[in-house]
Amino acid sequence: MNIRQTNLLTLLLTSFLLLFSSCQDDIFDDFLDDLIDKHEDEDEDGPTVLDKRLKVRPVVSGLVTPISIAFLGADDFLVLEKNTGQVKRIKDGQVHSTVLDLAVNFGSERGLLGIALHPNFPANNGVYLYWTESTSGTDTNVLSETPLLGNRVDRFNWDGTNLTLDANLLRVRALQQDEGQPERSNHDGGVLRFGPDGKLYVFIGDLGRRGQMQNLVNGPAGPGLPDDQFGGPEPDNAHLSGVVLRLNDDGSTPSDNPFYAAGAAIGGEAGNNIQKVFSYGHRNSFGMAFDPMSGNLWLQENGDDSFSELNRVVPGMNGGWIQIMGPVSRIEQFREIETSTQYMGLQQIRWSPENIATTQEEALSRLYMLPGAVYVDPEFAWKYEVSPGGIGFIDGHGLGPQYNGDLIMGGARDLLEGGHLFHFNLTGNRMKIGVDDPRLEDRVADNPDKWTITESESLLFGKNFGVSTDIKTSPEGTLYVVSLSLGSVYEIHRR
Repeated sequence: MNIRQTNLLTLLLTSFLLLFSSCQDDIFDDFLDDLIDKHEDEDEDGPTVLDKRLKVRPVVSGLVTPISIAFLGADDFLVLEKNTGQVKRIKDGQVHSTVLDLAVNFGSERGLLGIALHPNFPANNGVYLYWTESTSGTDTNVLSETPLLGNRVDRFNWDGTNLTLDANLLRVRALQQDEGQPERSNHDGGVLRFGPDGKLYVFIGDLGRRGQMQNLVNGPAGPGLPDDQFGGPEPDNAHLSGVVLRLNDDGSTPSDNPFYAAGAAIGGEAGNNIQKVFSYGHRNSFGMAFDPMSGNLWLQENGDDSFSELNRVVPGMNGGWIQIMGPVSRIEQFREIETSTQYMGLQQIRWSPENIATTQEEALSRLYMLPGAVYVDPEFAWKYEVSPGGIGFIDGHGLGPQYNGDLIMGGARDLLEGGHLFHFNLTGNRMKIGVDDPRLEDRVADNPDKWTITESESLLFGKNFGVSTDIKTSPEGTLYVVSLSLGSVYEIHRR
C-alpha cells in the first residue's frame, strides 16, 4: 500500500467513526467535505483557489505562450499564442486546428497580443487582432526586425474554419531605438475589447515614450525639441501611446469621443489621433474589461516599482502618468520609491524620477490637460508593484450567486503566490471597490516591498496560476484563466 492509499484509508476510517459518533447528518457531511478538501489540497501542485466550494481544472495544456481567448461557443474557443503568431481553435479540450499563423516579432512584450469578436458575431464575422509585425517574414525576437509602426490592429473574417485578413484599422509605434539607451520592446499593451456601446476599445502602452500623452507637454527635452529621433512630443502615429482608443468597428473615429472637438482644433496627424483617444496618461496594462452590470470600463495598470493600479476609466480620463502614479495624495511616496538607490530609474533615462513633483498641487499643475480632460485617482492601488495581469468580471451565477459581478485580477509575474488571482467586490453603485479589511479603507495596500501580499491577504482568490494574461466568463458560466507561463487554459468551476 502506497502513501496515497494509506491517506485515503485513514480518511475513510475517520469519516466512518464520525458517522457513528454523530447524530447530525449535516455535521458529518461538513466534516467529510473538509477532510476531502484537505486531502485534495495536499495532493494539488498546480493552480488552486481558496474557496473550497470551487475547483480548478486544466481545459487545455501544451500551448506556447497563450495570451488571450475568445469564445465561439460552449467548449469552443480561439486562443492566441503570443510567440508563434498562431490562432488556435480549441474544441472539447483539444487543439482542433490552427486557423491563422502570422509572422510576429515576439521580442519581450511584443507578439500576437489581443483578440475581440465583433459584438454581433457570428452574424458579423469580424475578428479583431492586435499584433506586432515581423519584417523578416518569420517569427522573430530580434528587436530591430519590426517596422517603426509595427504594432497593428487588423480585422479578419471568420468563415467557420479559418481567419482571412479583411482590413487594417490601426498602425502604431513598435520600434524602440532611443539614442543612448538599450533597444527595447515592451509596454506594447495590446488588449482589445468591444464595449456595450458597440465600439472597439484598444489599449496601447506608453512604449517608453515621453510626450504629451505622458503628461510632458514639451516632451523630455524641453520646448521646441522632439521626443525622439522620429519626432513628437505631439501624438502623431509614432507617438500615440499610453492611451485607450475608442473606434468604430471599421476603424473610423466616433464623433462622440471625448476629445473629438479638441483634436479637430489641433488638426493634422496628431489631431486626428487625439480624436480617437478615450483616455490617456497610462503606463502599461495587460488587463481591461467592461463591467457586465454597469457597462463601466475597468483597467489595471502596471507601475515601475511603485503603485500598481486598478482604475475605473471614465471618458476623457487623464491617468496622471508620468507625473503621478497611484493616488495623487501619495505623490511623496511615489517620488521616494522611484528615486531610492534600490529602485531608481522609471525604465527611461530621458526623464529622471528626480523630476517627480514634491507636492500634490505641483503634480496636478504639470498635467497636460486637453479640453474636457479630467484627472482621476485609481480605485485601488498597491504601494509597491505587484505586477497585475489580466482582469475579468464574473458574469452570472456559474460560481455561485455571491460571485456574480465580481472582478478577478491575475498577475503578470509569478513572484507573488506563484501567480496570484485577486478578487474584488464592487460597491452597490458599481463605482468603487468594496473592502472588508480595515487596513484597506484608503483603497491602498501598503505592502512593504515589491511582490509581497501584505494588506492584500483578504483579496487573495487563487494561487500558482503563473502569468495569467486573460480572464473571461465562459458560455457555461464558469471562469477561464489563461496562463502564459504554464502554457495552459484553466477553468474555475463549482464542485
